[in-house]
Amino acid sequence: MAFHFTWAFAFGILGNLVSFGVSLAPLPTFYQIYKKKTSEGFQSIPYVVSLFSAMLWIYYALLKKDAILLITINTFCVFIQTFYIFTYFYYAPKKERIMTVKLILLFNVFGFGLVCLSTLFLEKGLRLRVLGYICMGFALCVFAAPLCIVRKVIKTKSAEFMPFYLSLFLTLGAVMWFFYGLLLKDLNIAIPNVLGFLFGILQMILYAIYRKKPKQVVEEPKIAEHILDMLKLSTMGVGSELSTVVPEPTTDDNNGGIVEAQKVKKEGSNTEETNKQNMKGSNQV
Repeated sequence: MAFHFTWAFAFGILGNLVSFGVSLAPLPTFYQIYKKKTSEGFQSIPYVVSLFSAMLWIYYALLKKDAILLITINTFCVFIQTFYIFTYFYYAPKKERIMTVKLILLFNVFGFGLVCLSTLFLEKGLRLRVLGYICMGFALCVFAAPLCIVRKVIKTKSAEFMPFYLSLFLTLGAVMWFFYGLLLKDLNIAIPNVLGFLFGILQMILYAIYRKKPKQVVEEPKIAEHILDMLKLSTMGVGSELSTVVPEPTTDDNNGGIVEAQKVKKEGSNTEETNKQNMKGSNQV
């Protein structure tokens, strides 16, 4: 028994380290928001859902014995996701602020409150099982998110939308948490990470196939929506990032206006010259 718990603790520590690094991945996005002084073009839903996931796993870990490593990483995720949400909210336009408040109420207030109330009056053992099923179901749904990026990579035949190192670390995290759950004999932790591992391997295979192939043009207004799928929420409450390509202003319209003005001026000069020739011809007659 001590052997299992020793190895479980080791895998839990490694899982904490990997998940800690992945949860910091959205920092470049928020540095960009800080520099531009606006969060327009980004979405808050990945951070709200990640906060909800971390809250669920903390509740589960508090009911379960010997799950301190679940509490540590998810407590950190609660703080970092709260920071992301507040930063986003501070720089967001009014419309996006309203949407963020609605999402927080939906997931973190009513959603989490419903889970707590629905399990509060159950016997402790049954409450833990029901809550574990809820956490596992939510994690399985979240781990299915990479199907969108897989479809996009195959469609465009380009791995441009697939950060390799992010996929690698998410896969490593899934391995660590799988063995952590397996050694603790907790299938609610282990099973979702099997799916996470399989999808991670699939993404790296696609990266190896399409990394050197030029991308095909796809008529989609927001080609970076894959970031929401790539920075998927791990079972341990790892955050997500959504980045949107914002088109840079061009001077095509101005150039077009200059060319058009030159054409009009030239046509006016030709007309004036023709009129002079006609007048000259009339005088000669």
